[in-house]
Amino acid sequence: MSGAFSRPDAGMDSKLEDEVREPRQYKVLLHNDDYTTMEFVIRVLKTIFGKSESEATRIMLNVHNQGVGVCGIFTAEVAETKVATVHSLARKEGYPLRSSMEEV
Repeated sequence: MSGAFSRPDAGMDSKLEDEVREPRQYKVLLHNDDYTTMEFVIRVLKTIFGKSESEATRIMLNVHNQGVGVCGIFTAEVAETKVATVHSLARKEGYPLRSSMEEV
């Protein structure tokens, strides 16, 4: 037997690191329009995204003043669900509010 010691799982550490990656993260955005009320945007931020009144107001003002606001950062599946929920609630209430997601 030679002096070199070889573990049966020697290559496993790097292989495991490759397989256990953090999931990609996505920002969920709300976009300004000329019809959706500020009150509705605040309600969306509180109910769908769990924001406090002050956080929701700050994000709503970003949407209003800058054209877009970040609602949160989520995994792809959660972000997709949040975007769909925003659109569903907005259409139900008669608003054209648009939401999207983009990779962080």
